[in-house]
Amino acid sequence: MTLTATQTQPSQTLGIRKILLLDALTGLAMGLLLVSSAGVLSPWLGLPKDFVFGAGIALLMFFVLLWLASRAGVGAKPPVFATRLVILGNSAWVAASVLTITLWFSPTVLGAAFVISQALVVLVLTVLEYRGR
Repeated sequence: MTLTATQTQPSQTLGIRKILLLDALTGLAMGLLLVSSAGVLSPWLGLPKDFVFGAGIALLMFFVLLWLASRAGVGAKPPVFATRLVILGNSAWVAASVLTITLWFSPTVLGAAFVISQALVVLVLTVLEYRGR
């Protein structure tokens, strides 16, 4: 796809710092949901309570990295290393999501839809971060 002078990609319009911050806030929200509701979500998703809780804790830790990356450096872009680390972490999350529903567990239909949905959101954010780096 070729862009004309008046067209811009979403990652250029938003800016990498805003994309990283959006990623951080969505991770924070999902992390808080999973940690606070692991016992309730587990039977509905068909995933072990400890796995759901652990995923939430991982997201809360990743939130810190994302938030720091969105604030690091000077100028319009954060350090390249920080952005690459986020892209690598998000890619690993998407891969782990696929493994969660195909090899590691046998989630319910709702659980598979939940895992696929959040993996797609993470994938979109990863692509935006890659384009904006």
